[in-house]
Amino acid sequence: MRKQRFFQMGLACLAVLVLGAEAVIAATSAASAASIDESARSEAAVIAVDQHWGDAELNGDNAYLDQLLLPEYRTVDADGVAHPKSAVARKPVSDKDRRTTEAWLKAHPSGKTVVMHGDVAILSFYNPALGPQRGVRSSDIFVYIDGRWHALYSQHSNAGKG
Repeated sequence: MRKQRFFQMGLACLAVLVLGAEAVIAATSAASAASIDESARSEAAVIAVDQHWGDAELNGDNAYLDQLLLPEYRTVDADGVAHPKSAVARKPVSDKDRRTTEAWLKAHPSGKTVVMHGDVAILSFYNPALGPQRGVRSSDIFVYIDGRWHALYSQHSNAGKG
């Protein structure tokens, strides 16, 4: 998982939990996203695709990850280190890591914003206490190609971890 790989690399800092937060948000929101057409050019579709992405990472759904992440996909962790698509974890997270992330999420809710311009969408997760201008925890950039959204880039931050 773009976030899970940090667990696999043995990093146990709070930034890892922040990075895993999107995946757990996805798992807890899957029921509401199930009724949304992920191929639509809408904010709701972008959020649903991101939630599906989180589910795929949690469950090791490599087929979905392969079609979602463009070959050029990059993710930049909170320390500024870039990782290619091949670094995205390809096996389900452990129950322990899932529980740790769920506990962090419960204590640190995130808001979401989507900015769209043509075939590009930016989905950002932020600390609601700081707002979307000062507390961005992570952002994912999607492009609409061949009738579906694809992930091109993710950026993670220690800002707003509060």
